[in-house]
Amino acid sequence: MKSIDRYMARLIALPLLATLVISAMLLVLDRMLRLFDFVATQGGPISVVWRMLANLLPEYLGLGIPIGLMLGILLAFRRLATSSELDVMRGVGMSYLRLLRVPFYYAIVLAALNIAIVGFVQPKARYYYEQLRFELRTGALGASIKVGEFTNLGSRMTLRIEESRDKGRDLRGIFVHTQTQKGDWIAVTAQSGRFLATDDPNVIIFRLTNGTLVHNRPDFTAPRVLTFSAHDLPINLPKFENFRQRGGRNLEFTLPELARLGHSDHASEQQRDSSRAEFHFRMAEVASMFLLPFLAVALGVPPKRSSSALGVFLSIVMIVTYHKVNEYAMSVGERGVIDPILALWVPFAIFAGLVLWMFYVTAYVPGGQPIAALERVFAKTAKAIARRLPGRRRDARGGAARA
Repeated sequence: MKSIDRYMARLIALPLLATLVISAMLLVLDRMLRLFDFVATQGGPISVVWRMLANLLPEYLGLGIPIGLMLGILLAFRRLATSSELDVMRGVGMSYLRLLRVPFYYAIVLAALNIAIVGFVQPKARYYYEQLRFELRTGALGASIKVGEFTNLGSRMTLRIEESRDKGRDLRGIFVHTQTQKGDWIAVTAQSGRFLATDDPNVIIFRLTNGTLVHNRPDFTAPRVLTFSAHDLPINLPKFENFRQRGGRNLEFTLPELARLGHSDHASEQQRDSSRAEFHFRMAEVASMFLLPFLAVALGVPPKRSSSALGVFLSIVMIVTYHKVNEYAMSVGERGVIDPILALWVPFAIFAGLVLWMFYVTAYVPGGQPIAALERVFAKTAKAIARRLPGRRRDARGGAARA
């Protein structure tokens, strides 16, 4: 029996890991394009994109792990069924429950991993992601100066650079306009320049070479003009407001924090309802992972003499639909329309009842197939489409002529 368990473990591992990697890559690639566009628009360093994607990865894994577990087990049982190995195992007395031992080992380990991610890692990662977005918008990450455009450094200084070389260390074609609190203004044009750090983190030096400086104030009869070969222009960096504390949204609370807030006497009723709804949403999502092995068996074992992949498609639809139903139930619970416990756990009970019924039909009803009607409709539809294909009609006419 141990050899069969090891065989099952190998069958599940490959599609599970492949699904996790592929789903994470697809989600990351989809978000990566938007993040590159956002960072470029805000003028921030490109390296921040990778930090933002790293903070989004726990959120993707929170949905990718259940789908990976589902497809890993489903494809393993589908392979056993289509190769008649499942019939041999059943013939020697192995029940479906016995065959589910290894899948449940996977479910326990991945459920523990998922609760660690959604309960503790994802809330903090989400907060850091929002912090990076805030710092990009305010320029606290050191927004880059766009070549050929006017850039405001604070409310009193405007800078324009025609050309940037050596990764920004050598700037050419410089124009600077700054205004003081006394009403003075200074305009500088220079052939080249570079930024230098100082001991004060709030001040940098802009060292200009080969340029002209114009200084004017209201009591001057004419602006003063100075030609220089080297000039150091101090620049006061703008002050940025601090980002809010973690917990501005329920997504940023860990599970223990949600539990405390949901029963706190100092919180408002709306805060308690929203915290409880978020807590039960995460717990219901994790609890549903223990139903996936039963669902995988019910959808992974096709009818006899059939190789239809309808069960694979239907499994993804059911998981995503249940997830969306939970999201809607959470929003209803947050508004206090329905108690969060009823809003989240009643759909779970309905989903559990459907899954267990489908498994019972597959495992204990002779010749039972819970989606047999859908399989027949799917097969008839596929045949009807195949008959209407132009290539098939030409083949049929050619065959009739040859006959």
